[in-house]
Amino acid sequence: MIDIKTYAPVGDKKNSDEFNEYLPKIYERRISSGISDLVGAMQAAIVSVDADDGVSYLAELTLMTPYRFEAAYTSDTHNIYVLRCPEESAAAQPLLFVLEPRDGNYEDELTWMNRLYPNAAATPNARYVGEVFYASDINEAGKILSTHDVRFEDSSDVRNPFFGNPNFLFSTHSDYTGNRIGYTTANLADHASLDLGRPMELTAVEKETLAKVDAKYREFGFTGKLLGYDHMATRILAGEREDAILEFLTQTNYYFWGAYNISAMNSSTNVCRNPAITDDKLSPAKVFTANNTASFVNSFEGLPMPTEEFVRNYGRRMHHLAIEVLDGDYDPERVKNVDYVVEKLASEGVAFLNHVIGECKDSPNLKQIFSKHSAFSILITEYVERCHGFSGFFTKDNVAELTRAAGLDERREHGHVFD
Repeated sequence: MIDIKTYAPVGDKKNSDEFNEYLPKIYERRISSGISDLVGAMQAAIVSVDADDGVSYLAELTLMTPYRFEAAYTSDTHNIYVLRCPEESAAAQPLLFVLEPRDGNYEDELTWMNRLYPNAAATPNARYVGEVFYASDINEAGKILSTHDVRFEDSSDVRNPFFGNPNFLFSTHSDYTGNRIGYTTANLADHASLDLGRPMELTAVEKETLAKVDAKYREFGFTGKLLGYDHMATRILAGEREDAILEFLTQTNYYFWGAYNISAMNSSTNVCRNPAITDDKLSPAKVFTANNTASFVNSFEGLPMPTEEFVRNYGRRMHHLAIEVLDGDYDPERVKNVDYVVEKLASEGVAFLNHVIGECKDSPNLKQIFSKHSAFSILITEYVERCHGFSGFFTKDNVAELTRAAGLDERREHGHVFD
């Protein structure tokens, strides 16, 4: 258990005096108000896809992650798919809710946000939505957080009934990240009691599709090698980095682990973690990535700015979810597990943005790679293998190369109207 009152953040990214002033104040207010006692670990993550993409996305997740379809429900507006990591060792990991509009013309806040940005407009409902955290009393948590200026959804005014479900309390979308935070007292494993909608059966063809992908996953021997999500990274604008971090820390029991400059890519990586756990897969770390200089200032410097360009092209949003790969060598090839996983996924047509970055020899280190973003969720899947007990999330060289590769894939050639 980390003592957040005495913990000194790591890293070389300098924060403002304002950030350094308000960080301990937020910790102190969480304790004095009772939020630290009320709010616990992450219970679920939520992803939205476009109409008719639900099962295709489930198939993608079945091949690329340890998550498996468990049940489906249908509401007046959406199909809701529930996924979990089935291995006994992963029982406490967050669930995954996939929301799919039933009508191709459906619109809500997600649609409107996506349509503001050129690379997001083509898939108007495809977006990472946010997380659900345990709260021992959601009404009390809501009352307290409202006094901290956190805004919550009015259940009588939501378009998607998922966000008005009385088993949950959801904040409105963050102005800084586009994500939202939910709270629940319910046992999400008992999803049949959550009133998510009417139970829905997949068709025989859909079941067969998922079964075939699951069989390929098992044939490849991925069971026990792909362990679950251990961090998730949101990209935001340069000037909103500190605000986004402090807002997230206001709403959860996480702490600011630290921040590092990635000078080669003119950005920084900022990490928040749950102080009550030792395995991040039980409550994944939240990472915030931002440019060091805003685009209009960087126009003087001419430095790389793939993070800022991503936000300008896709909007403030979740960029990638990272799967931890079991550390070890894959026999008989004697290659690291992450290299083997990537090779097999590539053989099934999964596209990656570069080769596996990093080395794992005799000292602690890590190997990482980004997939190309999903056609259904617009999320990148990262695979990370920590070798010989490496305890961090990245090395600067690794992150610089991953950011560079993603930036090349996510750029947009805008019209030069004054040429």
